[in-house]
Amino acid sequence: MKEKKSPKKSWIYYYVMTFIVVVLLNTVVFPFISQREVKEVGYNNFLEDLEKGKISEVAMGDKQIVYSIKDSKGNEKLYKTGEWPDDDLVNRLKDAGVKFSAEIPKQASPMLNFFMTWIFPILIFFILGQLLSRTLIKKMGGGGNAMTFGKANAKIYVEAQTGKTFQDVAGQDEAKEALTEIVDFLHNPNKYSEIGAKLPKGALLVGPPGTGKTLLARAVAGEAQVPFFSISGSEFVEMFVGMGAAKVRDLFKQANEKAPCIVFIDEIDTIGKKRDNGGIGGGNDEREQTLNQLLTEMDGFDGKKGVVILAATNRPDSLDKALLRPGRFDRRIPVELPDLKGREEILKVHAKGVKISENVDFNTIARATSGASGAELENIINEGALRAVRMGREIVLQEDLEESVEVVIAGYQRKGAVISQKEKEIIAYHEIGHALVAASQTDSAPVHKITIIPRTSGALGYTMQVEEGEHVLMSKDEAFNKIVTFTGGRAAEELVFGSVTSGASNDIEQATKLARAMISRYGMSEHFDMVALETVTNQYLGGDTSLACSNETATKIDEEVIATVKSAHEKAINILKDNMAKLHELSAYLLEKETITGEEFMNILNNK
Repeated sequence: MKEKKSPKKSWIYYYVMTFIVVVLLNTVVFPFISQREVKEVGYNNFLEDLEKGKISEVAMGDKQIVYSIKDSKGNEKLYKTGEWPDDDLVNRLKDAGVKFSAEIPKQASPMLNFFMTWIFPILIFFILGQLLSRTLIKKMGGGGNAMTFGKANAKIYVEAQTGKTFQDVAGQDEAKEALTEIVDFLHNPNKYSEIGAKLPKGALLVGPPGTGKTLLARAVAGEAQVPFFSISGSEFVEMFVGMGAAKVRDLFKQANEKAPCIVFIDEIDTIGKKRDNGGIGGGNDEREQTLNQLLTEMDGFDGKKGVVILAATNRPDSLDKALLRPGRFDRRIPVELPDLKGREEILKVHAKGVKISENVDFNTIARATSGASGAELENIINEGALRAVRMGREIVLQEDLEESVEVVIAGYQRKGAVISQKEKEIIAYHEIGHALVAASQTDSAPVHKITIIPRTSGALGYTMQVEEGEHVLMSKDEAFNKIVTFTGGRAAEELVFGSVTSGASNDIEQATKLARAMISRYGMSEHFDMVALETVTNQYLGGDTSLACSNETATKIDEEVIATVKSAHEKAINILKDNMAKLHELSAYLLEKETITGEEFMNILNNK
């Protein structure tokens, strides 16, 4: 049922009304209030006032004389008297220095002064206050008046207007398979109702940022060709208690009217956090009322109507348990970072609308972007296209995409950075130290590129390693060898220059983090064996960790971390000592070229 709205008046109507009001004010109101009180006196009084010099101005009217007198306070008063035959009147006025004319200029009356000084400014402030309050209410979701506070500001895409289908989603085959059943139910509900099966009321999409959760939800609506309601969890949060709950009610009311349809709530953790008693003075009342209303609405609507609730979050561990129980969000669909095959497919999907050379190897780019999300891969394609334009080409080449990978990882080149020759030499030895140590170990990814050109991310240079294939597991030896590679740069500085610099700060951070994970999370410690000493929170948002052990155990963990990194550092020094000639040769070559490929590095290392 469509809501009836009163027809909007034309802008001409408002112009006409404004014109009429202005005319009335100028012709009736202002002339009336500007009229001042005039006191009638005798002609003899007029002459007395003239002789005493009280009169400031005189005017001859229609058979009357009007004159003004200023009192001691400076206030002007008007007097009038009848016209009297007096031939000497003009001379008297001249002698008295009085201005005389046909008419005294009208001046604002006290009433008009009061209006312009007090009433008019207050009226202006009142109008401005009303406009500002209405604007504020609209920004808070009120829609302009108190009757629309509870309206849900969901974006509605009718039918297949989302413009997305499963063909636009790559690298998420498992998630698409789980959502295909929902699409099939919306197309053929009788097939499921005949056997007694019920459609899941809700599906929760969880995963890191940029993996395509919102894109998947829109693709489901596009495949099912049903109305798609999209709203963010933050839009339910209001200043006034109860407004969020009202928006939830309105959203589900609209969804029931347009069933079958899909309702998508992005960032549901905004309103779906675990309830607790931590709020002081009812500080969490609004959020909890909104959550309670959402739980009630999900229980109340009929699943057979075909209203499907999809939600997305990066923090599933923070959601209230009542939201995740069967009957509400029945399914939890992981949307993880894509693997090697998935990254290659995603690159190809985003490359469809870009002029790319047929010789581009997407597999190489996919291998160089391990751990990248779909959004980052899309950005890599776009950065490659922008670079091709900057270079004056009409087609994207392999080198453009490889450079865009480095832009996303390390930032743009700082071509104007001023670095002394001595520091360049230190940086060159540092990076070759990493590469030599990596190439001298087993279970280590091959060196792809080495550069000493500084980047906007703060890196003065870097060594890029690219895995040959996709690795899901990491052995203890592989983890230790990674730490050895991290320490290779500092080891080269120590051996060649006999001192250390701050350039290894990031290497130290990475080595320490991996060594601690080996001991506290991966069970790769002989002393602690398979004991979890650290818990991970927000695994999709950085993976923060917190210790779950006593202070004495934490001290022993620190000691073992230090021993592990120290052992790796010593191994790196020994490797470089055995390859000092190659260290000098490769560093000199890198210092000259500034950037070398992994193939050039291996040719020099193997005397080719």
